[in-house]
Amino acid sequence: MVLSEQAFKKIDRELAKFPADQRQSAVMAALAIAQDETSWLSPEVMQVVADYIGMPAVAVQEVATFYNMYNTKPVGKYKISVCTNLPCALSGGERAAHHLRTKLGLAYKETSADGLFTLVEGECMGACGDAPVMLVNNKRMCSLMSHDKIDALVTELKEAGK
Repeated sequence: MVLSEQAFKKIDRELAKFPADQRQSAVMAALAIAQDETSWLSPEVMQVVADYIGMPAVAVQEVATFYNMYNTKPVGKYKISVCTNLPCALSGGERAAHHLRTKLGLAYKETSADGLFTLVEGECMGACGDAPVMLVNNKRMCSLMSHDKIDALVTELKEAGK
């Protein structure tokens, strides 16, 4: 089975928020639930979500590939998104990104050999006043990321990933 019974129950809760003829409105939540369980959205997972919601698979794929919070390729245990939009870039985002890339030995869209880290450029995270901003696994926002805070984050994630 591609998704667990628990995942389908969570998707059912999302589907219940919309009229029966608008099930497709739950696609973003369904994809997030599926990704939380599988870590990335393989074509098989997207097909299962499409079939369950009653949408064409291509429509589900369009959503998954449009938004950068969805992983359509395998990623490391910790996907770190670095905001590189102009406000963050002007407030130290490029320096922070360079430091993180150097520390991890990765370019954007690369995964570390140990499978712990994937580094990606992120779109605006809505926290411009807290720049530079990074997001870990789409759920944990890290603000005002100095070199010291980046070093501490990487150390913490390495320890947790053991």
